Amino acid sequence: MREFKGRPVVAGECTAEALVSHGGLNTLASFQNALQFGDKEVKCGDQNNPDLYKKSMLGKAICLPQTIGSTTGGMVLYCAADLGKAPKCLLFSEHIDSLAAAGAVLAAVWTDSPIVTVDCLGQEFLDYVKDGMTIKVSQDGTVSAG
Repeated sequence: MREFKGRPVVAGECTAEALVSHGGLNTLASFQNALQFGDKEVKCGDQNNPDLYKKSMLGKAICLPQTIGSTTGGMVLYCAADLGKAPKCLLFSEHIDSLAAAGAVLAAVWTDSPIVTVDCLGQEFLDYVKDGMTIKVSQDGTVSAG
């Protein structure tokens, strides 16, 4: 297992299987099928993201550089958490954007399903982690991958 230190945005502890995106995550396009059309597996619906397209995001450790897309991004994350259709954690190699941060914080405050969120893990983290790896997140923002 290799360790990376990031900044906890929504602190928490969790263990999950890694799902890696080397491009930005468009939250609306990615979660639309699950939130609007009842996809219980929460498969990524963003055809412009070849790393995630048609892969289940439910309960995973989503490893990504950043989120992209519309101003609904935060609300999409909050709704996914509220409906039990969220990833277990979001692990950003870069600084988190304000919309994703808002969604993660709202989910932590207003639902029983917080999305543990850590940013500033660095490009080395994103280069190292691979789909299927076990990811462990600690309260202090330490992420172990292996």
